[in-house]
Amino acid sequence: MQSQSVISSLDELDKRILTILQHDAAMTNQQLAELVHASAPTCLRRVKRLVDQGVIARQVAILNPEKMGAALTAIVEITLDAQSSERMVEFERLVGTEQAVQQCYRVSPGPDFVLVIQVNDMAAYHLLAHRLFASHANVRNVRSFFSVLRSKFETRIAV
Repeated sequence: MQSQSVISSLDELDKRILTILQHDAAMTNQQLAELVHASAPTCLRRVKRLVDQGVIARQVAILNPEKMGAALTAIVEITLDAQSSERMVEFERLVGTEQAVQQCYRVSPGPDFVLVIQVNDMAAYHLLAHRLFASHANVRNVRSFFSVLRSKFETRIAV
């Protein structure tokens, strides 16, 4: 299995680099090198290799949704009427084009999909729900949960 071979090829320096970058990827290469106790050229080569291997998928800024006017988080379970592979991919493409849909998971057992949606308010959610779910012929059931408090949000993976 390819991903297992990448994991087994990570040494302690790679793991230190990944741990630090998950906390703050905006630091300079020199700062990273100092924190992981390696030379700057070594860190640069290691990070490039980790990107090339797909271990580092991308480096992004994580915005505060409330500061950006997207204060309502909805976790939505979707059950489709027809669950053929083509219909699942069709639904994934539909929600994949919508910026408010931050995450989409195929799940089992239970509903077919779980979505995490970030919108301005309940009116924006209703518009989105109508556009994506109510008017989509293959959606059988929608069950929505609305966050009242986000007590933890993390993007880091244990290394």
